[in-house]
Amino acid sequence: MSGALEHRPARAGLITLARKMNGSGLNQGTSGNLSQRVEGGFLLTPSGMDYELLLPEDIVFMRLDGTWEGRREPSSEWRIHRDVFVSRPEVGGVFHAHSMFSTSLACLRRGIPGFHYMVTRAGGDTIRCAEYATFGSEELSRHVLVALEDRKACLMANHGLLAVGDSLQSAYQLATEVETLAAMYWRALQVGEPVLLEPEELARVLDKWKTYGQPARKRG
Repeated sequence: MSGALEHRPARAGLITLARKMNGSGLNQGTSGNLSQRVEGGFLLTPSGMDYELLLPEDIVFMRLDGTWEGRREPSSEWRIHRDVFVSRPEVGGVFHAHSMFSTSLACLRRGIPGFHYMVTRAGGDTIRCAEYATFGSEELSRHVLVALEDRKACLMANHGLLAVGDSLQSAYQLATEVETLAAMYWRALQVGEPVLLEPEELARVLDKWKTYGQPARKRG
């Protein structure tokens, strides 16, 4: 049994990031949800609760078979989180928000094309927009998985943004980057159609990310 005292540091971290999500303006109210993989399943924010009032015991422990335990009902989007964790073993965290610019594009059923090289941070030359389905439904989860194929982020038609990462923190960071790209793309569209980078250039950038950052230091 995974009671309220189990995974307490992870539960506290989930709450901290949920509050940061709203404080940064990336999300509003009780919309959005976050999850983190733990032994035996994953931790998930509860349904419809003010993030400022959350306690560690309010975070829901879910198993990969869809069963859960805790004193709160899990987020209505638990299926998306569960299906991502099942189908993508490399994923350690899932982040979903109703961010302003990403959601605006999603309401146009418009993804983010390769207008800027940072689009490739989501894993490909575009950031797709998943087809629409009712929130909390199995159909929506299937659409999201399709949009996430070979990607780490997608928009959700008439809904919001979803990002994944090897940790919840990396998923949050990617979601912030995608929202920034959505804002840039939306603003550029006010003037005209942005010039898209050539597929060959985006492929070069994708390859460069493999060696980007600080190399691991040798000890001794």
